[in-house]
Amino acid sequence: MSSQPSAPETVTVTSTRVACDGASEIPGGAALGHPRVFIEIDPDLGYADCGYCDRRFVLQGGGDGGHH
Repeated sequence: MSSQPSAPETVTVTSTRVACDGASEIPGGAALGHPRVFIEIDPDLGYADCGYCDRRFVLQGGGDGGHH
């Protein structure tokens, strides 16, 4: 069993700093999203969730760090 709760959508990223607006993948969807927020991923944890849409951003490499 996984100790991480499942997220509605998971995005794999290569940077510890990501932006989320909830609608960047929807053509013309800016009005459907939420205010753009910047999220910092803790390299030790390896993921962070958006507080608005619960999208989970997972650091490629499983959170092994590399950015300190």
